[in-house]
Amino acid sequence: MVSKELYEAIANKYGHVASWAVWDKAGDKPKSNISNMAVFNINSNPAILETIHTNVIMVALNFSRDVAFELPFMNFHDSNRHGQDYKIRFAFEDTKYYGSYMTDIIKDFPMLSSGDVLKHLRQNPHEIEIQLNRFREELAFIKSIKPTILAFGRDTYNILSRGLGQNEYSSLIQLTHYSHQISKENYREDTLKKLGAFIAT
Repeated sequence: MVSKELYEAIANKYGHVASWAVWDKAGDKPKSNISNMAVFNINSNPAILETIHTNVIMVALNFSRDVAFELPFMNFHDSNRHGQDYKIRFAFEDTKYYGSYMTDIIKDFPMLSSGDVLKHLRQNPHEIEIQLNRFREELAFIKSIKPTILAFGRDTYNILSRGLGQNEYSSLIQLTHYSHQISKENYREDTLKKLGAFIAT
């Protein structure tokens, strides 16, 4: 649960880069309603404050394209025909991870190729620490203390595992990136298997 005051503060400060693992229900097509932002209207949908939480943080690498969002929390709710965000919805729906906070570790650096992102970071190693400190500030702002962190993809996982101290999170789990060429059904199975295996150890 997140208070109305904190929700609005997060929307104002991080709404252009972050979101929550909450989506409208899919219709006839897998991507349908993925970008229906009415779910984030606390006046018409106040129940969202009971759904969202900051004890689990889902982290991706960066924006894949340069985009200016019209409304807060549009990240991870991409209706673009190339977007794969619908797989995240399918994977986490009806699980305890639904409602988690979502963000990117590398902010304000839109680029489609993760290889190009990593090349930039290798050429500018100071940028990694800058971004990690921004991430720490973000966690403090949203009042997330030692969260479980779900890292989408190996690159995101490596940045977080190498850059964060183990005292800064409860668990750090690497998940397959949702852009991977895999069906939504197989992606959910793979994701839940990874989460289940981690919990079992």
